[in-house]
Amino acid sequence: MTFDYTSMGFYTFDALCRPVTEIPPRGDTYFVEELTMAVSGAAGSASIVAAKHGLSVQAVGGIGNDLMGDWVLRRLADFSIDTGLMQRVPEMTTSSSIVTTRPDGARPALHKRGATAGFYIEDTQIDQVLNTRILHIGGVGLMDAMDKGRNAEIMAEARARGITTTLDVFASTPEDLGLIRPLLANTDVFMPSEEEAMALSGLTDFEDIARFLLDQGARAVILTLGAQGAMYRDQHGARIDIPSYAIDVKCTCGCGDCFNAGFATGLHLGRPIEDCIRLGQASSAQNAMGLGSQAGVVSLQDTLEFMEKTPLREAVVEAVG
Repeated sequence: MTFDYTSMGFYTFDALCRPVTEIPPRGDTYFVEELTMAVSGAAGSASIVAAKHGLSVQAVGGIGNDLMGDWVLRRLADFSIDTGLMQRVPEMTTSSSIVTTRPDGARPALHKRGATAGFYIEDTQIDQVLNTRILHIGGVGLMDAMDKGRNAEIMAEARARGITTTLDVFASTPEDLGLIRPLLANTDVFMPSEEEAMALSGLTDFEDIARFLLDQGARAVILTLGAQGAMYRDQHGARIDIPSYAIDVKCTCGCGDCFNAGFATGLHLGRPIEDCIRLGQASSAQNAMGLGSQAGVVSLQDTLEFMEKTPLREAVVEAVG
C-alpha cells in the first residue's frame, strides 16, 4: 500500500476569528484578537492531523477553480499530503466557512456549500483511492454526488480488500440515516459526535444510541461527547469510556475531525483500542487549544507528551434524557 491513510469527503476553506460575542449591527466594526485561515471539514482536518502525526496521507475530495481552492491545495502540500485525487469541480466554488468563535469556544459559522457536493470517484480511480491501509470517509450528508451510492460501493470494496474503514458524518436530521445505513455494514468504526448521533437515531440516551447504530451494521461505534469524553461500544460487547483532558478551550472547530485522525494514528501504530481513543482525545484537546482546525496539533511526539502531562477530567458519561 502506498498510503497509511486516505481521507475522503468534506474539505473546506475556513476563515476564523475570535472572540466574537455578536455580529456588528448596520455597518459597524468590532475588533477581534485573532484571525486565521485553515483547511477544515470532516476529511480536511483529519488529513492534516494524520500527516502531522507522520502518516503518509492521501486527500480525496472536491474544490473549486477559485482562490480558496488554490489555498487548500497549497496548505495540504505544506504537510506533504498527496492531492492527486482532489478534483477541481467545474462551475462550483470551494466549500468555505466564516467561523465566529465565541469566548467559550463555541463556533457558530456561516457556510457556503460548494465542490464537496460535486466531486465523484470514477471506476478508474477506485484502485487509487483504495491504495491505503486505512480509509476514512468524512462528511456524508454534504457529498451529494458520492452519497447516491458511490460511497457505499467504495466502502464495500475497501472491506473486500481488507482495508480498515472509519466513518464520520455531517448529519442534522433522522432522514440522513438513509445515507449512512448503506455504509455501516462495511464500517469498522463509526465516529459521530453526540449531536450527530442523536439526530440520526432520534434517541437521547447514549447507550441506546450506541446500540441502535451497532444494529445498523457498524462493527464499532465511538460517540465523541465533548467535555464528557468519548465512549466506545462494539459488536463483541466491549465498553470503553474515556474522559476528556482538562484544558482551557479556545475554539472547538474541527475537534471531532481531529479525534478521528488521532484514533487512526493509534490504529496505524498498532495500539490497543483504548490507546487509540486516548490519542483521539489528545488530538481533539490540542485542537481545542488553538484557533483553526489542527492549530494546536504539532507532531506525534508532542501529542504523546501532551497525553503524559495533561490531567484528565473526572469521568462523566451520562445520558442526555
